[in-house]
Amino acid sequence: MNVSSPLHIVGRLLDSSADMTAYRTVRSDLHSASPRFSGRLFDVNPDTGFFPSQPLGKLRGEYKLWEEALDSAKGVLKLGEDRGEEARAKRAAGEMWRQRVRNWPLLDAARLGEKLSVLRRAHFVLTCLLHYYVHSLPPSPTKGPIVIPRPLSIPLLQVSQKIDMPPILTFADIVLWNWEFIDAEQPLSLSNMRFLTLFSGTEAEKNFYALSVAAELRGAEMLQIFERFMNLPCPAERSAVAGVARDLERLVTVINELSDILQGARQTIDPHTFYWTVRPWWNGSDPAAPWVFEGAPPNASFDLGGASAGQSSVMHALDIFLDVDHALKETRQPPPSAENRRADTTFMEKMRRYMPAEHRAYLAQLAKRSVRDAVLRTPCLRGPYNAAVEALKRFRDGHIRIGTLYIISQARSTPPASMGGPEAFQGDGDRSKGTGGNPVSTLLKAGRDATQRTVLRGD
Repeated sequence: MNVSSPLHIVGRLLDSSADMTAYRTVRSDLHSASPRFSGRLFDVNPDTGFFPSQPLGKLRGEYKLWEEALDSAKGVLKLGEDRGEEARAKRAAGEMWRQRVRNWPLLDAARLGEKLSVLRRAHFVLTCLLHYYVHSLPPSPTKGPIVIPRPLSIPLLQVSQKIDMPPILTFADIVLWNWEFIDAEQPLSLSNMRFLTLFSGTEAEKNFYALSVAAELRGAEMLQIFERFMNLPCPAERSAVAGVARDLERLVTVINELSDILQGARQTIDPHTFYWTVRPWWNGSDPAAPWVFEGAPPNASFDLGGASAGQSSVMHALDIFLDVDHALKETRQPPPSAENRRADTTFMEKMRRYMPAEHRAYLAQLAKRSVRDAVLRTPCLRGPYNAAVEALKRFRDGHIRIGTLYIISQARSTPPASMGGPEAFQGDGDRSKGTGGNPVSTLLKAGRDATQRTVLRGD
């Protein structure tokens, strides 16, 4: 099998029938019985990485109500701010859809059981319904709380608690769990994959998901490298040092290919369409119009930032492996600039709260052994290590260019004529923020500079 190609990776099926309790008990027992680090214990597939090798099955029984509502949403809902002719024609049908959601029976999510695959599917379906519901609402003349009706809010809160994820759309929902096979008899590949929910119905959205999947699959080889390092009995042995050097050199190649995947967005994702038609669907709660979950416990608070590529576990794993200090906890050179210090130094930590719990546990375990420490004790590894860091720095240079093209520049543009032109999207404040609600330019530059400070300099 050619694991170097993101387009032709045969998936191995992790036990998707396992329930949550058994899955985490087995992971805990195996970890305590053996010091060996294995991604499988954290729902990481050796061939596909954090991306599942099998799609999630549809909900059955009484929960088909949610599946059917999601299917029907795609044909009747448009962004609430959209003032185009098509959106106006669908407005009445959209209100009927939302009214049906408000009148649903309250289904008890406890009856879904404990199977992880079922609960993840429920999270995907319910968070898609949540974002369809909220973002299709026509703008209110006076900003105020947006109430999520009880038949949607209660089961979503129940499911989110069960799998320890926020009750909002995440990267896992729109990328990891948002697909099915075109031909289930054929192996996993981008050409054999259909994305289930396209909020905007555009090629730009579909191609964003495809690019994200390509990056996840290509990143699987990095996770194999990390696992080999974590399982070295003695990193200082000559054979181990040679293996680490080879793996760091290989890591440069993988990072460079991830850069190529990222830059490929220019050929397949129209910036204007992406900015105005796609990304608004992923936005989370707005402080000026906070989302209120009807029936939630008093004073309950939730992470409601919305879906962001910053929630991709594979890039977080790379940062942890190379020991990139985004939080500015270490003294490294050159010192952080004033702009770096204005950035949210807890951003990466916050993004991890939106990941599947198993993947968060993987990252926490990965952080327990430092390749940087091994390099500091073994001078001959400094060159390969610095080359990997420099490759990641170049990736982030390219990310800044993409962020500028797709968000910062588009924030100064006007909505498409098909959406009502300049009349649409009025008075929504600073639009140069990412879908997670964070200032794009400051964050991306801070990440790039933190990566540059990771380079080990001569004594």
